[in-house]
Amino acid sequence: MSVAGPEIERLIQLLAKLPGLGPRSARRAVLHLIKKKDALLIPLAAAMADAAEKACICSTCGNVDTRDPCTICADPRRDAASICVVEEVGDLWALERAGAHQGGYHVLGGVLSALDGVGPDDLNIGKLVERARNGEVKEIILAMNATVDGQATAHYIMDRLDGTGISISRLAHGVPVGGELDYLDDGTLAAAMKSRRPF
Repeated sequence: MSVAGPEIERLIQLLAKLPGLGPRSARRAVLHLIKKKDALLIPLAAAMADAAEKACICSTCGNVDTRDPCTICADPRRDAASICVVEEVGDLWALERAGAHQGGYHVLGGVLSALDGVGPDDLNIGKLVERARNGEVKEIILAMNATVDGQATAHYIMDRLDGTGISISRLAHGVPVGGELDYLDDGTLAAAMKSRRPF
């Protein structure tokens, strides 16, 4: 049952499709936007139109930006000898927020998954191998999620890069900073024990 005009209902329906928002949250968001029409709704609509027109995928690494190559790939201060491989753009952005990597990136666009019918040709793996063989890359960091599919993808990439002479590493798994052992799951504790190092 509609409680507002079709334009507002359409906005609610579109917002409800976003991750983390359902119909009720979308209604609250739309009401807030309308109440703050001049300060929020109009600038948001303009920003979304601008982003929709200019957003593109970087042809080098697969990042989302408004330029190609993206801001990260075009930065001369970045270490071109190091590439951090991630599953999705959100993972790249998370690493950037943390300031954890000063080199380049490569976004795969997902992980290998036989159940979902995702094979090597469905991911951006060929471009990674091409970048690795250009002679400039010395290190590849596999920053896949610690899932079965993530680890299978990491092993597949290692096999594809075999014989290149490039140093390949992966993110450490184990106890998070500030974590308490009593609250960790068994898999995390086992990985932490297996990956222990001298103090």
